Amino acid sequence: MGIGMRELVIILLVVLVVFGAKKLRTVGSDLGHAVRGFKKAMSEGEEEQNTPPKQIRSEGTDAEFPEVAKKSDTKSERST
Repeated sequence: MGIGMRELVIILLVVLVVFGAKKLRTVGSDLGHAVRGFKKAMSEGEEEQNTPPKQIRSEGTDAEFPEVAKKSDTKSERST
């Protein structure tokens, strides 16, 4: 029930007539580049999944904002 050799040859001949030999060569080349790029992206994605995430370490202390500090001080005073 699959595509036989005769059907495959007919399809290829129709494609050759529609696109022409020159255009068919560029389409094949572009398709090859696309498949290679897809495979490369897939392998990079697998490598990224296997490596642990990098942690960003902060140097120095966090910035202090007086407005936020005042609000948190008043909230802690109200709850006690």
